[in-house]
Amino acid sequence: MSAWPQAPARAALHGPAGEFVQRVEPHTEADPMALLAQFLVAFGTAAGRNAYLRIEASRHYPNEFCVLVGASGKGRKGSSWDHVEALLAAAEREFASQRIVSGLSSGEGLIAEVRDQLDEHDSSAPADKRLLVLEPEFAQVMKVLSREGNTLSPVVRNGWDGKRLQTLVRNAPLRASAAHVGIVGHITKDELLRYLNATELANGFLNRFLLIAVRRSRLLPFGGCLPTDDLDHLRATITRALAGARRPRELTFDPDARERYAAVYEQLSAAQPGLFGAATGRAEAHTIRLALIYALLDNADAIAVPHLNAALEVWRYARDSSRWIFGDTLGDPTADEIWALAKERTDGISRTEVRDLFSRNKKAREIDRALTTLVDAGRLQRQPRRDGPGRPAEVWVPLPAAA
Repeated sequence: MSAWPQAPARAALHGPAGEFVQRVEPHTEADPMALLAQFLVAFGTAAGRNAYLRIEASRHYPNEFCVLVGASGKGRKGSSWDHVEALLAAAEREFASQRIVSGLSSGEGLIAEVRDQLDEHDSSAPADKRLLVLEPEFAQVMKVLSREGNTLSPVVRNGWDGKRLQTLVRNAPLRASAAHVGIVGHITKDELLRYLNATELANGFLNRFLLIAVRRSRLLPFGGCLPTDDLDHLRATITRALAGARRPRELTFDPDARERYAAVYEQLSAAQPGLFGAATGRAEAHTIRLALIYALLDNADAIAVPHLNAALEVWRYARDSSRWIFGDTLGDPTADEIWALAKERTDGISRTEVRDLFSRNKKAREIDRALTTLVDAGRLQRQPRRDGPGRPAEVWVPLPAAA
């Protein structure tokens, strides 16, 4: 089992986001990362589709998705959201009261919340294209995804990408242009692993979410006691930041941040094997969006090194959370069983030992395919081994970095 993620470095607590966490954290049982991640997603959604950062031809807006993943149902995920919602309501009450919804069940339902006018006489279409979806029971969303014909997955993916949302399964299809959607979900690790299927890993649904491992931080039998005036200054700061975020503009990296990002880009974009790799395949895009959110919180016109360092630390925690959730599982049952045996055998395993592992009930082509998968993933290396006279045996030896 992979270790629990190391607590984020102080760099993640930059600016108003960090001030929020530091003021609230002593008065709640919620995990500080639950406070931070949800605050960043909530602010980024409320900021709207105005400021952006361009990478090649793609515009990245400050909308993000996150799922809080608890080791159990005692992670205090709900109480962490309550603090975020209270601050958001104080900074922009109309958004908090009208543009936060729950109940993801279909692509059509999501589009309806941000749809375009059907014609010039349609007065029921929402004028505000911002939408923050809160799903305290994200396991229900995962169940919906497995239903045949459900359109939720492609619509959610397009929502993260900032593309036009539409579905063509209706006589009068709904469309939504310039929608700005954020999603916050809560789930336990067991539920996520139970309901996640290979399709949603392969098509990029899950890697559009920051997976954040959370647990109860302390025991407060009677709850905390956060003085109401403790957040007065922060409320005013967030209000000003939201007003500044409405100014349409293209942000860029300042020279120092540009150099810093170039230095970490290769590491961020390196492909990783297995379920962990599938869940963390958008490291660069998440880092850029988080840095943009931190910059907007500072009312900045450029992403500076502190914004980027904060984003990198949040991403590091999300990456390590994915490692805690998925470990070194490849998502291939045969390959995973072989790997479980092989990583304990520094001298390697032979084909005979692999056949015996499956009581000689596994077909040779299935074993060959699984061994090839492990070699391609950088887990095993094929080597000859001589145990006596005659032809050397072929064995598969775990690579040190993988074991």
